[in-house]
Amino acid sequence: MLQAQNVTVRYGDKTAVDSVSFSLEPGQWLMLAGPNGAGKSTLIGAVAQSVAYEGRVLLDGKDMSALRSAQRARQMAVLSQRNAAQYGYTVEEIVQLGRYAYRRGFLGREPDADRQGIERALALTGLQEYRRRSILDLSGGEMQRVFLAQVFAQDPNILLLDEPANHLDLPYQQHIFGLIREWVSQPGKAVLSVVHDLSLAKKYGTHALLMHRGRCVAQGETDAVLTRENLRQVYEMDVYAWMRGLLSQWRDNSEEFGVRS
Repeated sequence: MLQAQNVTVRYGDKTAVDSVSFSLEPGQWLMLAGPNGAGKSTLIGAVAQSVAYEGRVLLDGKDMSALRSAQRARQMAVLSQRNAAQYGYTVEEIVQLGRYAYRRGFLGREPDADRQGIERALALTGLQEYRRRSILDLSGGEMQRVFLAQVFAQDPNILLLDEPANHLDLPYQQHIFGLIREWVSQPGKAVLSVVHDLSLAKKYGTHALLMHRGRCVAQGETDAVLTRENLRQVYEMDVYAWMRGLLSQWRDNSEEFGVRS
């Protein structure tokens, strides 16, 4: 579905992404993982065509740089970690914007397919009762659900995520990632996601690409990539021991005193 071939991004004499290649197949959720400054967001920006790059990015075998924005939008959607809402549009109006790639003209009438796509997106994200509310009246988690509904309404085959739940409370993180996992389970869908939290990467990712200083250290199935040694190499610490230590703080009190429930 999506293929990156030797993608390189340079800012002056600094190389942010250094000849990274990968492929994305239907049903996969590929997690881009690595420490801050590894080049994860820059790589996803190149794939989204918002960052200048060397190399090639192919969408269904076609060079993305040669496709019109509307053509790309019918196949691929982007959800970032921060979505600004400066005007008091309603939830439904924001979701409707996801259908722009299918409109024949800006003032063209809304076809039945558009209406159905909007209703499915609102239902999937549980926003039917919010449709008339102003986006400015929503919490951060609710607002992110609205923008997720917008990309669902776009009905892409590929979803690009740049840490979409990074600044959300835990219940909203769980809800957003649960919705995306449900979406990618549909036939012909795939996700490419930047993730900071390695626990989320292991829980939801089918595959992972581990980056360090702009380069790919390992890629493949999640458990084969996020190994103790690979993580030690890029984070310069024993991540497994750190994670296990954090988990130990959440032992049930009954276990601490040798009592079984």
